[in-house]
Amino acid sequence: MKITLIQMNSVSDKAANLAAASALIEQAVREERPDWICLPEVFDFIGGARADKAAAAEALPGGPAYSLCSELARRHGVFIHAGSILEKAPGEERLHNTTVAFDRCGEEVARYRKIHMFDITAPDGAQYRESAAFKPGDAVVTYDCDGLTIGCAICYDLRFPYLFQKLAEKGADMIALPSAFTMVTGKDHWEVLLRARAIESQTYLVAPDQTGAHKAGHETRVSYGHSLVADPWGHVVARASDGVGLVSTRIEPERIRKVRAMIPVASHKVALPA
Repeated sequence: MKITLIQMNSVSDKAANLAAASALIEQAVREERPDWICLPEVFDFIGGARADKAAAAEALPGGPAYSLCSELARRHGVFIHAGSILEKAPGEERLHNTTVAFDRCGEEVARYRKIHMFDITAPDGAQYRESAAFKPGDAVVTYDCDGLTIGCAICYDLRFPYLFQKLAEKGADMIALPSAFTMVTGKDHWEVLLRARAIESQTYLVAPDQTGAHKAGHETRVSYGHSLVADPWGHVVARASDGVGLVSTRIEPERIRKVRAMIPVASHKVALPA
């Protein structure tokens, strides 16, 4: 199965972001002819004030970002893993940070709401309080893609290996991690964590990232880019550099089977006492 990761520099202009996503998907289909395309986290809107995020959010199913990805999946006969979209949460001021996946007919086949909230003070002093604006999800989500099982995670979830173990237990062959990883953490942790999660779960780890600067209130924040695919042995088999663009590779089911046969960790797990 051929996959394409899309690396974007989304900003606080939803119409511009959707136009950019559409152009990049069209480019991917034209140049790469993939079976599965993945966008980065919050590809539809990043930055801005809390009120701006609320105004950009969609009630799913429906809304411009949801409809765009559904239509492009149907038109081109590809799976689209729609990074994440700002989703309205009924009865809540907070939003969900939500992945929606579409099959080749444009039908929704999965919806995953980010579980782990990015509430940190980064080494450069920048403060992130995702839980103030977003309500976490609570479901472990997989879906079928032409016989491969795809697991869903988003960005900060990467630091919580138990989620990846749960996805592996649910049969994941590949785990998608659309992200907007910060520059300051990404330069030290992005690749090593992705490779570690791939090795631990014995899955392909597929991570399209945001790249470059965007405004968040009065601050300028920078995403790391370097979208990456690690195979089940932890080898990096595809990597983007800086800047907006595409990176593609092939997912090899035989590679997954071979790695799991060599080191059958799933059958070696021991239930530890509480």
